[in-house]
Amino acid sequence: MTITTAGDRGEDASDKSRWVSALERALLDERIDIAVHSAKDVPAELAEGLELVAIPERADPRDAICGAPSLAALHEGARVGTSSLRRAAELRAARPDLEVAEVRGNVDTRLRKLAGGDYDALVLAVAGLKRLGHEPDGILDELVPAAGQGALAIEARGDWAAPSALADLDSMLCVAAERELTAALGATCNTPVGANAKRVGEDELELTAWVGRPDGSAWITDRLRGGSEGLGRAVAERLLSVGAEELLK
Repeated sequence: MTITTAGDRGEDASDKSRWVSALERALLDERIDIAVHSAKDVPAELAEGLELVAIPERADPRDAICGAPSLAALHEGARVGTSSLRRAAELRAARPDLEVAEVRGNVDTRLRKLAGGDYDALVLAVAGLKRLGHEPDGILDELVPAAGQGALAIEARGDWAAPSALADLDSMLCVAAERELTAALGATCNTPVGANAKRVGEDELELTAWVGRPDGSAWITDRLRGGSEGLGRAVAERLLSVGAEELLK
């Protein structure tokens, strides 16, 4: 069954639910049994009666640059395209001299705009590029990715049991910690927040977070190791204690 979402139609770019609400209605109406989302597009609050039942093995969650091997290689005043508020804020924080400009369209459309000289570089997700057969010119390790970036999320009614082959434990723990952080901060598509967790020990994750103003003029970053349960909330509380709430406004 093909379901066209509000996001597919280009409606309300400020609301994550545009990508999932039509699919959630189909789940609740029992027209479909499962829905597969990009994890970074799933809001913190799901429709009542639905759950994220599995996260398959995650692809590379990092951000990529096309058109240059690195941010440092870009000339002063270079025009860099992105459609992400978070990426724009992090780029402005890292390189205030850059001209960060909005770019729209699918990946191939954006790459054609880059080739046509509309931009000096683009910042995209590594996973999105590679899934479409493209390779990045560089990896931006200095940017903190969005929560859930590079991961798929399988949503279903609460009584649906996900086959074990669909679920990757490390990916589920990491994405859960990232989502817990953004939920505790009250983050939305309109708040520049990065959250990236990785397994660093048998029972330990390392969670890195970034919160900043859209213009990149002020930001806070933090990194904490600990057990997966409560790690996202702990990092959120640390950020809030040093002024994250003011930045989020």
